Amino acid sequence: MKQNNFDKLLAFLNNLEQAHIHYTLGHHREQAVMVTVAIPGQRWEIEFMQDGPVEVERFVSGGDIEDESALQDLFTIYADNSWEEQPTNGDRELALATEEHI
Repeated sequence: MKQNNFDKLLAFLNNLEQAHIHYTLGHHREQAVMVTVAIPGQRWEIEFMQDGPVEVERFVSGGDIEDESALQDLFTIYADNSWEEQPTNGDRELALATEEHI
């Protein structure tokens, strides 16, 4: 990571700490450091790339709260990477709605 990019990362981490915003660090791509920030209703993934760019992806909750029966979906859909073959959440909801009317 170039020195100015490292400085940018450190400055960002210092800002998070000063604001009392919890974060975790990860290394998921060869030439990047990821900062994951979880705030109410959102998760942010910020990647500081070795060659300069900073990539930000936000995951925003729709506010839906489910009971523990939803946990079964975690294993049914995502176990053993079977999620790669599964329809998107919207497609799945449409399929469930269709099944209910059959």
